[in-house]
Amino acid sequence: MPAQAPVRITVWVRGRVQGVGFRWWTRARALELGLAGWARNMPDGRVEVVAEGPEDRCVKLLDLLRGCDTPGEVRGVVERWSEARGSLAGFVER
Repeated sequence: MPAQAPVRITVWVRGRVQGVGFRWWTRARALELGLAGWARNMPDGRVEVVAEGPEDRCVKLLDLLRGCDTPGEVRGVVERWSEARGSLAGFVER
């Protein structure tokens, strides 16, 4: 099977997702999947997640973010797909 071209996914997660370890949890899952990017708190209470890597792994991260095992309480997830920029290394909490 040929290697997948990398993609970028930007995800906005709303709910009770700040101050509950959500960014740390997201970073751990992204690193397990071999993705690069970041997770940061936004002033409006959401968490923004940007990840780059193979599409199937980004889909898996999105599924995990929508799942029931996240810290806190996720009430909504919105995603935007785009081309990978290739400028990310590692996965960090911002």
